[in-house]
Amino acid sequence: MRTHSQLLLYFMLSTTVALALSLSSVTDKHALLSLKEKLTNGIPDALPSWNESLYFCEWEGVTCGRRHMRVSVLHLENQNWGGTLGPSLGNLTFLRKLKLSNIDLHGEIPKEVGLLKRLQVLDLSKNKFHGKIPFELTNCTNLQEIILLYNQLTGNVPSWFGSMTQLNKLLLGANNLVGQIPPSLGNISSLQNITLARNQLEGNIPYTLGKLSNLRDLNLGSNNFSGEIPHSLYNLSKIYVFILGQNQLFGTLPSNMHLVFPNLRSFLVGENHISGTLPLSISNITGLKWFDISINNFHGPVPPTLGHLNKLRRFDIGYNGFGSGRAHDLDFISSLTNCTQLQVLNLKYNRFGGTMTDLMTNFSTTLNWLSMAGNQIYGEIPERIGQLIGLTHFDMMENFLEGTIPDSIGKLTNLVRLILQENRLSGKIPIVIGNLTKLSEFYLHTNKLEGNVPSTLRYCTKLQSFGVSDNNLSGHIPDQTFGYLESLINLDLSNNSLTGPIPSEFGNLKHLSILNLYTNKLSGQIPNELAGCLTLIELMLQRNFFHGSIPSFLGSSLRSLQILDLSSNNFTSVIPRELENLTSLNSLNLSFNNLYGEVPINGVFSNVTAISLMGNNDLCEGIPQLKLPPCSRLLSKKHTRFLKKKFIPIFVIGGILISSMAFIGIYFLRKKAKKFLSLASLRNGHLEVTYEDLHEATNGFSSSNLVGAGSFGSVYKGSLLKFEGPIVVKVLKLETRGASKSFVAECKVLEKMKHKNLLKLLTFCSSIDYNGEVFKAIVFEFMPMGSLEGLLHNNEHLESRNLNLRQRLSVALDVAHALDYLHHNSHEAVVHCDIKPSNVLLDDDIIAYLGDFGLARFLNGATGSSSKDQVSSAAIQGTIGYVPPEYGVGGKVSPQGDIYSYGILLLEMLTAKKPTDNMFCEGLSLHKLCKMAIPQKITEIADTQLLVPSSEEQTGIMEDQRESLVSFARIGVACSAEYPAQRMCIKDVITELHAIKQKLTL
Repeated sequence: MRTHSQLLLYFMLSTTVALALSLSSVTDKHALLSLKEKLTNGIPDALPSWNESLYFCEWEGVTCGRRHMRVSVLHLENQNWGGTLGPSLGNLTFLRKLKLSNIDLHGEIPKEVGLLKRLQVLDLSKNKFHGKIPFELTNCTNLQEIILLYNQLTGNVPSWFGSMTQLNKLLLGANNLVGQIPPSLGNISSLQNITLARNQLEGNIPYTLGKLSNLRDLNLGSNNFSGEIPHSLYNLSKIYVFILGQNQLFGTLPSNMHLVFPNLRSFLVGENHISGTLPLSISNITGLKWFDISINNFHGPVPPTLGHLNKLRRFDIGYNGFGSGRAHDLDFISSLTNCTQLQVLNLKYNRFGGTMTDLMTNFSTTLNWLSMAGNQIYGEIPERIGQLIGLTHFDMMENFLEGTIPDSIGKLTNLVRLILQENRLSGKIPIVIGNLTKLSEFYLHTNKLEGNVPSTLRYCTKLQSFGVSDNNLSGHIPDQTFGYLESLINLDLSNNSLTGPIPSEFGNLKHLSILNLYTNKLSGQIPNELAGCLTLIELMLQRNFFHGSIPSFLGSSLRSLQILDLSSNNFTSVIPRELENLTSLNSLNLSFNNLYGEVPINGVFSNVTAISLMGNNDLCEGIPQLKLPPCSRLLSKKHTRFLKKKFIPIFVIGGILISSMAFIGIYFLRKKAKKFLSLASLRNGHLEVTYEDLHEATNGFSSSNLVGAGSFGSVYKGSLLKFEGPIVVKVLKLETRGASKSFVAECKVLEKMKHKNLLKLLTFCSSIDYNGEVFKAIVFEFMPMGSLEGLLHNNEHLESRNLNLRQRLSVALDVAHALDYLHHNSHEAVVHCDIKPSNVLLDDDIIAYLGDFGLARFLNGATGSSSKDQVSSAAIQGTIGYVPPEYGVGGKVSPQGDIYSYGILLLEMLTAKKPTDNMFCEGLSLHKLCKMAIPQKITEIADTQLLVPSSEEQTGIMEDQRESLVSFARIGVACSAEYPAQRMCIKDVITELHAIKQKLTL
C-alpha cells in the first residue's frame, strides 16, 4: 500500500502535469486564433468552426496528438482568403505537419517556422509567398517534405538543404529562384523527389545529383541550365520521372536506355540542344508512358519496334531532323498502332516522307492528338481516317497532300482543331463539315479548293477561327450561315473568287476581331449591321468591287479598329470625319477609289506614314505632307464647264492677277525667311544651311528624291554646293507625337559621339518653311549602298542581296564596335533603343554605320549598367520584333536591351527573315527557329545567298563555312536571350566575331 506521503506526492505531480498540459493547450489555442486573424485577412465568416466556445482540437483542419493533446497537424486548402502567415505559428511546437495549400496567402514565410523542431511536412504550395526561403528552417532537422510549389519565392536554392538528412521531397518548382543548383543536394541520400522546374536557375546541372540512388522523380525543366547532361544522371536506376525540358542542354542519349532507366515512366527533355539518334533500346522500357524529345537536334530513322511500349500515351518527337524525305520514313507507324493507350502523337516539323497509308488509321480510338505538320508527306488523306473517332486535334499543314478531303472526316465528331492548310488539296469543302459541332479552329489556307463555302458550317457553333484564304472558292458567301457562329473571332476568306455582298448577319459576330475578305469579287455596300462587331481590330476589304459611301459607323462604332483597308474598290464619297475618332487605328488604306472632298487632319490622318490615299484625284487639303491641293481649287466638272462658257474672259484676267499676287507674295515670303535664317556661316562647327538650301537641294522635297520614311521623319536624297558629294536630309514630321523630342535626342547624341561606325552628322536645320510652319531637319552623308534592310530583303533584285558571309561578319563587327563605344567608351553612356537593319547604313566599301538616334537615351556613368537614373522603357517605342521583352513590361532601359536587338539583327542577317515574318506564330520566333537549327539544321534556315559557293570555292560549301554559320547563329541566339543577365557582353561578341572572320580568311 502506498503511504500517505506517497499519495500526496503522486497527487502533486499529477496536478502539475495537468496544469502544464492545460497551459500548453491554452498556448496552442491562442496561437491558432492569432493565426486565424492573419490567415483569413480578418474575414469574419472564414473558418466558422474556429470558435472560442468549441474545443480547438475539433476545429476544421486541426488535428491534436492523443498523448499531449497538442496541435500536431494543421491542414487547410483551397480557400480564397488572401491573408498572411503570422509569427504565432512558432508557438505550435508540437506541429508535425503544416499543410496550407492554395489559400491565397502572401507575404514572406515567417522565420518563426524554425521553432517547429518536430515538423516533418511543410506544404505551402499554390500561394503568393515572396522573399527568400528562411534560413531558420535548418533548425527543423526532422523535415521529410518541403513543398513550396507555385509561389513567388526569390533568391537561391539554399546550400544548407544538404544538411537535412531526412528529406525525401524537395519541391520548389514554379517560383522565381535564381542562381545554380548547389552541389550539396547530392548529399541528401534519402531524397526521392526533386522538383525545381519553372524557375530562373542557370549554370550546369551538378554531377553530384547522380549520387541520389533513391531518386524517383527529377524535374528541372523550364530553367536556363546549360552544358552537357551529366553522365552521372544515368546512374539513377530507380528513376520514374526524368524531366529536363526547356533548357539549353546538349549531349546524346545513352544507347542502353532500358538498362539505365528500367523503371522509367516519363522522359521529357524537349526544347534543348540534344543530338544524335533515337536509341533502339527505348522500345524495351515497357513502362514508358510519356516520351518527349521535341525541339532538339535528333536525326535518323525512328525505331520500328515502338509497339512494345504498350503503356505509351504521349509520343512527341516534333521539331527535329528525323526521316529522310523518302517513302519508308513512316514505316514505324505500323508498330505504333499496337500502342493501344496512345493519346498524343506529334511528328511535326521533321523530314518524314511517304504517304498517309491506311496503317495510320489503325490507331486506337484513344488517339486524340495527331500532328504531322511541316514534313514531306504526299498522297491523299485516306478514307479510313474517319475511324479515329477520338481525335480532337488533327494537323497536317505544310505537306504535299493532294486529292479531296474525304467525307469520312465528318465522322470525327470530337475534333476541336482541324488544320490542313498549305497542301495541294482540291475539290470542294465537304458538307459533312457541319457534323463537327465541337470544332474551334478550321484552317484550309493555300490549297486548290473550289466551289462554295458550305452552308452546313452553321452547325459548327463553337467555331472561333475559320480560314480558307488562297484557294479558288466562288459563289456568294452563304446567308444563314456565319450569323450562327457567334463565337467567331477570326474569319479569313481572302484571295478567292467569292461574289455578292457581305451578308448582313455578320453583325451578329459580337466577338469578331479579324475579318479578311480582300482580293475577291465581292460587291455592294458595307452593311450597316457590321457596326455590331464592336471588337473588330482588323478589317481588310481591299481589291473587291464595293461601292457607295464609306459608312460613318466605321469610326463611330468600331472603336477598336487598328487596321482598315478599303483600297482598290469603287467607293464614291467623302472620307467620314468619324474615322478621326479611332485612337487605336495605325494603318488606314483608302487608295484607288473615287473619294473626293477634304481629308481630315486629326487622329490617324495626322500621320502620313499611317495612311494611303493615292489614286483618289478629287481629294484636297489634309496635312501638308500629303501635298494635296486646297479644296477651293477643286470645282465640280459641271460648275467648271459653266464658268468656262460664261466667264472665260473674267477667268483669264483673274488668273493673271492672282498669279501676279502669288508670285509677289512668294518672293517676299522667301526673302523674309532667308533674312530670318541669316546666321553665322558656322555654328558649333557645322556649316549653316537654311530651309531654302534644303528645299532646292531636294527638288522641293520631291517624291522622286524620297529614299525612305519612318515614324518620325522622311528622308530625301539631294546635293548641296556646301558639301562634297550627295547628302540625305531627314525631315522631321513635327505633327507626330515625340518627333521634336526625337530631333533633340538625335542631335545631342550625334554632337557628342564621334566614332568611325556612327553615321556622321553634317549639319542640322531648325527654321521656318515657306508656309510659315516650323521646320526641322538633319543632314547626313549619303550612303550609296543604302540600308542593311534593303540588302537583306530586296527580293526583286537578288543580286543586291549578294552579301557573302565575310561581308556580313564585317557589318556585324562594325555595328558591335559602335555599340561598344556607345555603351562603354564614351564619357556619357548611350542606349540606342532602336537597333534594326534599316538603321544600319553601308558605303561603297561595305563599311557599316549605325544611324537614327531619335529614340536614344543617355545613362549616367561610363557603362550605364547600374545607374540609378536609368530611364523607364515605358516611353520607348522601338520597333516590334526588336524590342527586348523586359521593355514590354516596363523594365529599365539598359545596354542589355540594345544587345537583344543586336542579337535579332544578327539572326536576321543569317536567315534573311524578319522577326515579324508570317511564319513566326504559335510560339515559334526567329530566336527559337535559329536555336532549334543549331547545329545540324543550320543550312536549312540560313539565307540561300550564304549557301552559294564563293568564287574561291569549286564545289559545295566548305566545312569551315558551315561551322562559321553555326558560330554566328550561336552569338545571335545568346545575344537575344529572354533575360538580360543571360545575354552576351558586347566585348565578347566582338572577340568571337573576329575569331569567326579570321578562320574564314585563312
